[in-house]
Amino acid sequence: MDLFLLKKIIGFLLMPMSIVVLLMLLALLLFNRARRWSFRCLLLSSMLLIFLSTPWVSDRLMAPIEANYESFKQQNRKVDFIVILGCGHTTDLSLPATSQLKACSLQRMVEGLRIYQLHPEAQFITSGAALGDPTPNAVMVKNALISLGVPNKKIFVQNFPKDTKEESEIIAPRVKGKNVVLVTNADHMPRSVEYFKQQGVAVIPAPASPWVKGLDQEKKWAYFLPQVESLKQSTNAWYETLGRIAQFITG
Repeated sequence: MDLFLLKKIIGFLLMPMSIVVLLMLLALLLFNRARRWSFRCLLLSSMLLIFLSTPWVSDRLMAPIEANYESFKQQNRKVDFIVILGCGHTTDLSLPATSQLKACSLQRMVEGLRIYQLHPEAQFITSGAALGDPTPNAVMVKNALISLGVPNKKIFVQNFPKDTKEESEIIAPRVKGKNVVLVTNADHMPRSVEYFKQQGVAVIPAPASPWVKGLDQEKKWAYFLPQVESLKQSTNAWYETLGRIAQFITG
């Protein structure tokens, strides 16, 4: 089996919703044989689902991950490259390129464009393979940048990397020794910086669209009730934590 696919399958099975569903299925299977264990599995899955769906919890799971790097500010020296790591999109030729990007890719692209406004001397490197879509993510992000006024000649495309590790390995030779700004989502940034560090590239982090905002502000009562978006946030925090553990092990 392809190693990339195997990593995705294992990662999927270790996600919170996968664990919740497996516990619920186990509760059903044990219902007629071991009522006590069936009840325990059902109770555990319900508590886990409610716990991870609560904004108060998801913010505190995510905050330590996103607190590593501040937002990008204009540099005192020129920027050579703005590297935008790949995420996702769905090709639909009836829509403009910006509307074909998934939220994570759009957020990264917008942050890259903001940095370009501060440093118009920089060149872009967009990254990301197709992964089942007709168009590589790197190409779709490039198309979105061009539609917003960035000259075609200012954008280099790396459309082969399938994950962050491959992105660092492929991009590093081009940017080594240069002043490089790395753009990815705030929760993904610690793992990304480490991969580039392993390739001998010291990047300037530019975290995009953090999940956690106004953590110290006074919260309304809804902040302590389960919400779908908070479950997604908790899932992302867990995913990045697993990614950092795997990164440490493979070193």
